[in-house]
Amino acid sequence: MSFLILLSRGIDAVNARLGKGIAWLILLAIVVSAVNAIIRKVFDTSSNSWLELQWVLFAAVFLLCSPWTLKDDEHIRIDIVNAALSKRARDGIDVLGHVAFLLPFSLVMLVTSWPFFFASFAIEEQSMNAGGLPQWPAKLLIPVGFTVLFIQGLSELIKRVAIMTGRMKDPNARAVGHQAAAEAEAERLLAVAAVPHKDRVPS
Repeated sequence: MSFLILLSRGIDAVNARLGKGIAWLILLAIVVSAVNAIIRKVFDTSSNSWLELQWVLFAAVFLLCSPWTLKDDEHIRIDIVNAALSKRARDGIDVLGHVAFLLPFSLVMLVTSWPFFFASFAIEEQSMNAGGLPQWPAKLLIPVGFTVLFIQGLSELIKRVAIMTGRMKDPNARAVGHQAAAEAEAERLLAVAAVPHKDRVPS
């Protein structure tokens, strides 16, 4: 089990670094969108390549940052229900969710999306829009994204079993839904505001 925990930590580290790096594509997408808008307004011209590039960048962020989101326990939950359950019940639901839903769905997507990408790559598929981008790089994001999500799902399953059996502490134990996280941040800000300005330590 100790080997699996070490493997899980390695997966977490890689996917966290990947997510933090890919997240910068949001800034690039904003720049592309702004430049495209300026060119369209000033010069009354545009390009489908610029528009499609925005979509590809968004797809990259959505698909390749999802393992990082899962690792940090920031995925969507029904907070009212989740917060009312015991820690062990929440862990059990996570195990069931990973085994019955996340991992099988990711596996189905892998089995179906790799041929989808290879078919596009083989014919060098181009956009149906004039001046658009090649389609295979965007389609490659689907199997790559679900590959890293599947691997992160395995990591989460390892951690959840280890936590339930007492072999490790929950790294996200303090976060019980977004509401709790927001309340904790509000408490921190109030505590900072209560300290006189001259006594504050720069963060």
